Amino acid sequence: MTVSALPDSLADIRDEFLELAEPDRLQLLLEYSRELPAMPARYEGHPELCERVAECQSPVYIVMDVDADGIVAMHATAPPEAPTTRGFASILAQGLTGLTVDEVLAVPADFPQSIGLTRAVSPLRIAGMTGMLMRAKRQVLAKRGA
Repeated sequence: MTVSALPDSLADIRDEFLELAEPDRLQLLLEYSRELPAMPARYEGHPELCERVAECQSPVYIVMDVDADGIVAMHATAPPEAPTTRGFASILAQGLTGLTVDEVLAVPADFPQSIGLTRAVSPLRIAGMTGMLMRAKRQVLAKRGA
């Protein structure tokens, strides 16, 4: 992984996970699942404005906003009965929001593998988080030019 490209917000999250013993990392992921920021009112009840993350078994939807200054905000929904997926969505929403477009685009694709959960959760779940990240980056790239 290209550590230099990892923004401080995501590096802090990664380090928070890696400082814990493996069994405690799942508990931290569950804590993140409870911290998923609420979807802004303009997106509530409008799933057509969001993108479904097909790589996730649970219904996860994301949308990326880029303001006039090039600052990104990630919004996501994930059901409470899917706490692992919801935790991953929360990590990305918290870690990507506030970054510039270039910082988001520079996040290494293997960030999901870097937080120390590859032995604690299924490869399918890691693939779902990777899918969220790739879709987020694609949306940001598209909106940068808009």
